[in-house]
Amino acid sequence: MILAITGGTGFVGRSTIARALAEGHAVRALVRRPQPARSGVDWIAGSLNDPGALEALVDGADAVLHVAGVVNAPDRAGFVAGNVTGTQAMLAASGTRRFVHVSSLSAREPQLSNYGWSKREAEACVMASAADWTIVRPTGVYGPGDTELRDMFRLARAGLALLPPPGRVSLIHVDDLARLLVALAERPGERTVYEADDGNALTHGALAAAIGRAVGRRVLPLHLPKALLQVGARLDGAIRGAGAKLTSDRVGYLSHPDWTARAACRPPATLWTPTIALTDGLAETARAYGIGR
Repeated sequence: MILAITGGTGFVGRSTIARALAEGHAVRALVRRPQPARSGVDWIAGSLNDPGALEALVDGADAVLHVAGVVNAPDRAGFVAGNVTGTQAMLAASGTRRFVHVSSLSAREPQLSNYGWSKREAEACVMASAADWTIVRPTGVYGPGDTELRDMFRLARAGLALLPPPGRVSLIHVDDLARLLVALAERPGERTVYEADDGNALTHGALAAAIGRAVGRRVLPLHLPKALLQVGARLDGAIRGAGAKLTSDRVGYLSHPDWTARAACRPPATLWTPTIALTDGLAETARAYGIGR
């Protein structure tokens, strides 16, 4: 098959391209900046607001994997531009093709954050389209190359975990997610929404302890109330600006008590099952950060 992929230079996109090539597919990937030549990949210069580039991206493609999205923006308008308008443009170019849309589990609770609201709005656009669509809502995605959990690993190396109010969370390794996305691209006719994780439901404290084991430290978990997290978000913004990982918008959904995939919404085992154990994945990630055991 020829797979058209957006977000191909991002964390999830890189693994998705690697998986697609491993399965013998040809890849077209939309990129903003020139990329080194790669066998099996045709880099298409452009962006989601460039109709000509999107037409070139999907021309002759058998399926579209829409991975690109905005995870951090200063306001709702920024999330709309990256997640809603960009998805609409991709759908317009894709027509009736197979369309695998990467959303987020935060779309399940759109009232909690601008990010989750924008992902839910993008889902609505997909559902109303003529595309042969499937939506995937991953839980927290981790693995080598991830920058979202890096601070948590670094704090664990110092023996500390700053956590949201008590709740449950699950993760999915980026390579397992990539395998699911490619499998869905190969399988038309699945107009449904899947929630994807590795099958492990952990308390925040248990996840912090697991990360501690990956970096060889015993971790002291400290649950922070939502109000204190908001103070931390303002401090992170003042220190790191646009690079802040803890934002006021993120505090909204981090404080939710349950970010685990619902069993009834997971992909069927005949299609996909996760293969990377959390212990192994966290250890691999810690080594990639240079702080593993």
